[in-house]
Amino acid sequence: MNTDFIAELKWRRMLHDSMPGTEELLKKESCSGYIGFDPTADSLHVGHLTQIMTLIHFQRAGHKPYALVGGATGMVGDPSGKSQERNLLDETELRHNQACIETQLKKFLNFDAGANSAVMVNNYDWFKNISFLDFIRDVGKHITVNYMLSKDSVKKRLEGDNGMSFTEFTYQLVQGFDFYHLWKNHGCKIQMGGSDQWGNIVTGSELIRRKSAGDAFAITTNLIKKSDGTKFGKTENGAVWLDAQKTSAYKFYQFWLNASDDDAKEWIRIFTLLNESEILELERIHSEAPHLRQLQKALAKDITTRCHGENAYQTALSASEILFGNATLSAFEQLDEPTFLDIFEGVPQFQIQPEMLQAGIPVIDLLCEHSTVFPSKGECKKMLQGGGISINKEKINDPALVINSNQLINNKYLFVQKGKKNYYLFQLNA
Repeated sequence: MNTDFIAELKWRRMLHDSMPGTEELLKKESCSGYIGFDPTADSLHVGHLTQIMTLIHFQRAGHKPYALVGGATGMVGDPSGKSQERNLLDETELRHNQACIETQLKKFLNFDAGANSAVMVNNYDWFKNISFLDFIRDVGKHITVNYMLSKDSVKKRLEGDNGMSFTEFTYQLVQGFDFYHLWKNHGCKIQMGGSDQWGNIVTGSELIRRKSAGDAFAITTNLIKKSDGTKFGKTENGAVWLDAQKTSAYKFYQFWLNASDDDAKEWIRIFTLLNESEILELERIHSEAPHLRQLQKALAKDITTRCHGENAYQTALSASEILFGNATLSAFEQLDEPTFLDIFEGVPQFQIQPEMLQAGIPVIDLLCEHSTVFPSKGECKKMLQGGGISINKEKINDPALVINSNQLINNKYLFVQKGKKNYYLFQLNA
């Protein structure tokens, strides 16, 4: 049974605004609608997930989703939400980025669902044969400069220090023509996007009205912000990408798992496919035992599985247990090296020379003379005898223990834990 698209967006707290008549149209018939994606990188990031989820819900409601990759608009640059003009890419790089983005979108949208199969288009395919004179004659004459200047995205840039180039100023006309082209050739009656895209979207619906006396509609979603005021999707290391080569599945999982309670309550509605009753039950459980972080765990599981697959989720879960749970040595050995190193990012690390392990090195010497785990051998011996030291998740209480190469994880690493929260990684300097 198809869902009510607008009602779905509302209870998930995603809906920001819609043009009058949009909801009535969606209830009356199955519609085609689209969202544009910026192809200036070869991967989408979590900042794109709101729009991906919008298309998912659109398709689940029985409508036909179009994902537009802006090969042409990527050469221009959208001023919306930007304080300065961005670097422009050439066609070869844009085509590469498009192919990568299409692969990612196929993880979320069904491109083989019959009448409402998802479709991917690139606006470069229709813009490449349009001359400048044709464009200003057939498109530019329908939209006044006064109308374009009234848009907030334009006003903010004109009032800023950097101003706006003519290239960027024309962006809303280019995006408006996208809507017109998809309306005319693919029957797209609805364009969707973030709330910062409202001006660009309604320029398209206005162009359709003025050029062909047609009706077209708009839906915008709320922009996602973190409760602490920092930018959603950003970490100390930059953006959280959907490409596992840029952001590992472990780091991706940890991003969601580390969400604050306030953020998790919002994000679980926006970024998962759990239904309302399931989410309300999770919220109830979380309120009774917030320390168990059931909301965060459900959120991280749902989105990691859909983005990276069940195996990657299980690996990320196992990796999390290494530092924060009761993982065994086998859990270490099953991890690929990039994930292994991701786990220990930020953990103090020390080098072990191969010749040290050939003869064997007393554990106290390793932890005191060849690292800064302990400031003195006396303190180290005392903690060893008290059972406060683990190597590769095994308790060590023998001060006379000698470490050799047989104890290395994957012939390369030693993981030392001091007390409950202090971790160290030793790596063979091969």
